[in-house]
Amino acid sequence: MFNSTRAKLIFSFLSVALLVGAVSLIVGWQLLYGSVLNEANNRVRQDLNVARVIYDDRVTAIEVSLETTVHASDFNLAMAFHDFSLLQARLEQVSRRLGLDFAGILGADGLSICRLGYASDPPPPLAGCMPVAEVSLSQCQTVSGTVVLDQSFLESEPLDLAERSRILIRQERKDEDLVVSEETAGLAIASAVPIFNQGKLIGTLYGGMLLNRDQSIVDKIGGTVFRNEVYQGHNLGTVTIFFNNLRISTNVLEKDGQRAIGTLASQEVTTRVLQQGKKWTDRAFVVNDWYITAYEPITDINQHRVGMLYVGVLEAKYRDVRENALWVFAMITLAGVLFAIALGCLLASRIMRPVNQLIQASMEISTGNLSPDIGPICQSDIGLLQKEFKKMTEAIIRRDQEHQEESEKRLIQSEKQASIGNLAAGVAHEINNPLTPVLTFTHLLLRRTDLPEEVRMDLETIAVQTERVRKIVKGLLDFSRQSRLDMEFLDPRLMLEDCIDLMENQALICGVALHYNAHGTLPMSRLDRNQIQSVMVNIILNALDATASGGTIDIVSVARAREGVQGVEIRVQDTGMGIEPESLDKLFDPFFTTKEVGKGTGLGLAVSAGIIERHGGKISVESVLGEGSCFTLWLPCDRDRL
Repeated sequence: MFNSTRAKLIFSFLSVALLVGAVSLIVGWQLLYGSVLNEANNRVRQDLNVARVIYDDRVTAIEVSLETTVHASDFNLAMAFHDFSLLQARLEQVSRRLGLDFAGILGADGLSICRLGYASDPPPPLAGCMPVAEVSLSQCQTVSGTVVLDQSFLESEPLDLAERSRILIRQERKDEDLVVSEETAGLAIASAVPIFNQGKLIGTLYGGMLLNRDQSIVDKIGGTVFRNEVYQGHNLGTVTIFFNNLRISTNVLEKDGQRAIGTLASQEVTTRVLQQGKKWTDRAFVVNDWYITAYEPITDINQHRVGMLYVGVLEAKYRDVRENALWVFAMITLAGVLFAIALGCLLASRIMRPVNQLIQASMEISTGNLSPDIGPICQSDIGLLQKEFKKMTEAIIRRDQEHQEESEKRLIQSEKQASIGNLAAGVAHEINNPLTPVLTFTHLLLRRTDLPEEVRMDLETIAVQTERVRKIVKGLLDFSRQSRLDMEFLDPRLMLEDCIDLMENQALICGVALHYNAHGTLPMSRLDRNQIQSVMVNIILNALDATASGGTIDIVSVARAREGVQGVEIRVQDTGMGIEPESLDKLFDPFFTTKEVGKGTGLGLAVSAGIIERHGGKISVESVLGEGSCFTLWLPCDRDRL
């Protein structure tokens, strides 16, 4: 099936479509993945910047409100005259407007003048540390930022800040169940504004918001940046404020729908952000899902890293975008494959239709129909093949006609030769019978000693001419007689060497150099030794007759295949007078000779050609007048001819 041209065409189109589709899919996936990932990272970086601005704006709002309060004229008079009720009222007013969790006024000596939630005059002294107020008093300037409130300060506040700041820390371990510990300190944003009277520092006004469990900032960031968008039941964007690596304010939800307060950031994020002070932007597993996240450190007023601000975008949305795009690419590739198959089938059908017609025409030619129908000539390269096929059939018809004419000629020639042979055989017998007594009585008369010289010369002439007639009759008998071949396995080289040995003396008498050269090893051949030697002797004798004294005869043998059949090729090249071109075609015809009258019968080459053909071989001649002739014999070595 896969060896057919149709299947190969379809498979080729399919392979190209799959290759292009696979490359497009891989490249498109990589480009899309990189593009989506870069887009998500860029977005989360921008979202983190917005979150930082909102976080800092809340600090700035506290600072501005406190400064506005401090610079009010009635507030300065109340401070100058220690009007506790007015100061307390202003403190509660600012706290309600800003949603402050703690606020108070400290004197220049650090003692509490009034505090939010205490109506007594004076209120209880501060327990623990209020960093912004202390720094503001020591530096006589406004101080704002993030601060860490210790447990003693939180417990001294009346609004249950200690309870609100207490967070259970949950950390999962593989080797044991849930491990629980507790965080009691609080992370807050606060501001402290110094109070001056006639250029003299008389106190500071402080206030702030506890971030533990306070969701106002993270919800505002989520609403502003992400518009509280939900994707597949999850918040698309999440925001978290960390105290160190502990989530104290977040909109990240756990599986039960509760905010994931008390969970920890990963160790890798903690190391990079809190310990190294660098930003983190990468995908990360947050509580129960993967997010594209961005973290940056939160520093307190003393530039100590005390927490982290986090923004994350749900990766599932971008993952689904990639997967949907991948499916689109895959469907496009599949469509391309189907189109390639359809196109391959269509083209294969159009290409193979004329090819199949040519195949059918070839089959018809093999059955004898030399004028098959090959259909209309195409305008493509197949059309060239059809035209060449048509030319081939026309050439076959012409060659068949030529072969038929040649066969008819050969048949007629064979019939003529058979008739001549039969006639020659009959004539030879009829002539040979009276020749024997004529020759016998002539020799008997020549033995007499009383014959006159003239009579003796006449009798010798009769004997010579009678002997010549006997040779002609013998040639006729050899030509007409089809003797049985006596085949045996021979080494052609040894047989040729024997022939050379027989003819060397004759060559010396004629003054002609006789050379033999065997190229390589000759294969063993099944031949009739006597008849092949007769052929070689006849050809060498003809060469000696045609070559003048001082000339050469070169005999070369080589193993050579013809038409897939192994054989031996023998060439006899002389430097004689050559043969006229018009005589070459007649050279192997019976009774044709180029020798002078009385020197040849014209049957030697005809008999030799018959012997070679009966061995399954071929004989040919090439000659250049005045330069010499070359007889070429080819005999098969792998055919069993009896």
